[in-house]
Amino acid sequence: MKRFYPLKFEPILKEKIWGGEKLKTFLKKNSHKDQIGESWEISGVKGNVSVIANGELRGMSLKDVLNNYPEEILGTKINKMFGTDFPLLIKFIDAKKDLSIQLHPDDALAKERHNSFGKTEMWYVMQADKDSNLIVGFNEDMNKETYLKHLENNTLTQILNFDKVSSGDTYFIESGRVHAIGGGVLLAEIQQTSDITYRVYDWDRVDENGNERELHNDIAIDAFNFDLKDDFRINYSKNINLSNEMVSCPFFTTNFINLIGQVEKQNKHGSFVIYICVDGKCVVSNNGFNEVLEKGETLLMPAAIDNYTIEGEGAKLLEVYI
Repeated sequence: MKRFYPLKFEPILKEKIWGGEKLKTFLKKNSHKDQIGESWEISGVKGNVSVIANGELRGMSLKDVLNNYPEEILGTKINKMFGTDFPLLIKFIDAKKDLSIQLHPDDALAKERHNSFGKTEMWYVMQADKDSNLIVGFNEDMNKETYLKHLENNTLTQILNFDKVSSGDTYFIESGRVHAIGGGVLLAEIQQTSDITYRVYDWDRVDENGNERELHNDIAIDAFNFDLKDDFRINYSKNINLSNEMVSCPFFTTNFINLIGQVEKQNKHGSFVIYICVDGKCVVSNNGFNEVLEKGETLLMPAAIDNYTIEGEGAKLLEVYI
């Protein structure tokens, strides 16, 4: 019987017009490029599939491993739900400049238009420069008519909600909610496996050739959910050595672990478990395997691993499963 172990993956680094150098300086990602906006940590997105970086399966793609060991990696429940498609996309994002104002379609609309999952996501702020902000939702009750009026008059920013943020702040971004990451923010993002984004405003920016980026206002309007409540700011406990729930939704559950010493873990979820180290470092051990997880690194625990330990002093982890 094959022994499964904690899996690390090669980061997929993406240059962006708004990207910076924090993924290299803060999170030690290896790149000679200057505008790295995203590090895709675990991805099953077609054309951007992660490759295993450690152990016996090193060099194999996530897709190949899922095709060979679907239940062992995903868990029987998740395998039945998603087949051999990996259902989550884990990223670190460095916004040196403001991202575009955008939103994402839900599952039904994404399936109909793009044969894709929708995109519900969450953010955990790892570092933020002074006065940096996130844009999430509107600053007043909103409807389609009022929104379109502001869009037409180029006054969209007047109705958007700007929140100043600092390390540890957490936001839940449901599909259909307008949002953007402001310049100066470094964060971890957990989302459904989807690369579908509807851009509605891009600060009138142009590229080196004087061209503006494409906007998607004609199709974005149908993706808005103007009935969403202002419940996107997440308050969570930071009790030591416990899995403190941050977000629980149909697409993923994320917990915060404030690690001091050693924790014994049992996987009772019937799912893979992902650990994202957002501060400090720790060691994840199972059946003779010991994997160091440092700030800015991500680990996938196959569902076949029932018991393991996590040990470290002062590490902060995001624990993710379905």
